[in-house]
Amino acid sequence: MNVEEKVKEIKQSFRQMMDGATAQSMRDKGLSYKLNWGATLPRLREMADEIGKDYHLAIALWKEDVRECKILSTMIMPPEEMLPEVADIWMEQTTNIEIAEQAAFNLYQYLPYAAEKAFQWLSSADDIPQICGYHILSRLFMQGNEPNERGINEFLDQALCALQSPNLSLRKAAMQSVLHFAELGLVYQRMAQSATSKVGLDIF
Repeated sequence: MNVEEKVKEIKQSFRQMMDGATAQSMRDKGLSYKLNWGATLPRLREMADEIGKDYHLAIALWKEDVRECKILSTMIMPPEEMLPEVADIWMEQTTNIEIAEQAAFNLYQYLPYAAEKAFQWLSSADDIPQICGYHILSRLFMQGNEPNERGINEFLDQALCALQSPNLSLRKAAMQSVLHFAELGLVYQRMAQSATSKVGLDIF
């Protein structure tokens, strides 16, 4: 079966997963997709496990303007095969927070250049790449990855700006990231405390 046939078969299988109430709830929250079957993430994860990692299928699924195709593509893309320029294209084509979060959790945190990409996206003028960047760093901090001195300064500077953003999702992503940064150890906690107190936040 070629890639086109696989995509067609996968799209047909989404009909059986259709959940109108979930899809409507997403629309109410402002998550707009050309097509949204309302399939749950555990069902998509099961599907991804059955398919296995598949670069060409992931690329083909991403091109479909269908919520489930986008999420599934982030689950089956082999991180070691994804080039930085492909990650940038996917980020440019990410139009809502759900896909940014799913991509960060399912794929971007595992990229060989995850931290580099996260810092690049933190300095974006747009909120969605920034949100994605904070989610990636949260996962890296949770794995015990410590940034170097330059990374620490850059992270805290960007996070302070994000914590004052009018965008609630961006503020939450930055806050979560700062809290995970603080969990790296007492020195990190003190740095986070000192930085956030400058903008009148007492998060500890």
